[in-house]
Amino acid sequence: MRAMRRIVLALLLLATPLLAQQPPPYPTYDRELEATTKQIDDVMWHLKLGDAANIDKVELTSKPGRDDNPTGQGAGNPMIIPAYVFTPKTLRGKAPLIVFVHGGVHADMDSSYAHIIRELLDQGYVIVAPEYRGSTGYGGYFYDQIDYGGAEVDDVKAARDWAVENLTTIDTKRIGILGWSHGGYQTLMNIFRWPDAYQVAYAGVPVSDLVQRMGYKGQGYRNTFKDFIGKEAKDDPMEYRRRSPYFHADKLATPLLIHTNTNDEDVNVMEVEHLIDALKANGKKFEYKIYQAAPGGHRFNRIDTKLAKESRQEVYAFLAKYLK
Repeated sequence: MRAMRRIVLALLLLATPLLAQQPPPYPTYDRELEATTKQIDDVMWHLKLGDAANIDKVELTSKPGRDDNPTGQGAGNPMIIPAYVFTPKTLRGKAPLIVFVHGGVHADMDSSYAHIIRELLDQGYVIVAPEYRGSTGYGGYFYDQIDYGGAEVDDVKAARDWAVENLTTIDTKRIGILGWSHGGYQTLMNIFRWPDAYQVAYAGVPVSDLVQRMGYKGQGYRNTFKDFIGKEAKDDPMEYRRRSPYFHADKLATPLLIHTNTNDEDVNVMEVEHLIDALKANGKKFEYKIYQAAPGGHRFNRIDTKLAKESRQEVYAFLAKYLK
């Protein structure tokens, strides 16, 4: 532990010149600083969870990315996707697998999730957490490959398939997937596209309807999605519908729990209600809970309040019904 702390201190000293150049919060266009921050945070994972888990970081392959020169050397090669693997140190025999999908789109699987990962480890799960294309900390090319609702969904499935093929510690018949916000969105898109790949799913405050979402967000946000998808919703609403979970509600075949919150400042509750209504209209069986102005807004059940912990226990109880 002391040696690990010395490594963290050394990394912080190396990063200080970069950090000093940037006023907080640092600009999202600074890929070099993001890479340094990611290296430091990778060490933090070991500091926070090293007592409970064997922690590995692997590289797997997924669909090819976009190339400026489609005939150039290496064009069309599969993209290399980083992923974290957390294995309980107390593991005996085969364990169920959780595919944990980080939120935030242009974000990453950072150690702020450590308390949730620890709770899952304590229940005996092995966890794989992919850094799908567009995640931060891996340079400009990887960042610019964002394909919202497209190839990024394949990246998550690729992590699941890699785990099935390579992790001898898991029971391949017991696989769950979960995430919050964009991670919840990714969870939904995965189970709608590959219903047989997962035995259970949890979607917390999930982005659910991109057309509706563009309607209550500002023009700056719409411009960001134009970069993600290549056009605005007003120019091709059907493309935005195709990339919206509610539009695929008829495909649900996986046990699903959904949580949302009426005072969510990011994903308006009406988005998730639209998803819920679409699932009901298609006669689907699933579980959901709409929290009424729960403190914490968008992050209400990821923080450290009593309500948040109780809500996560609801999630874990639901997962256990199908994985334990």
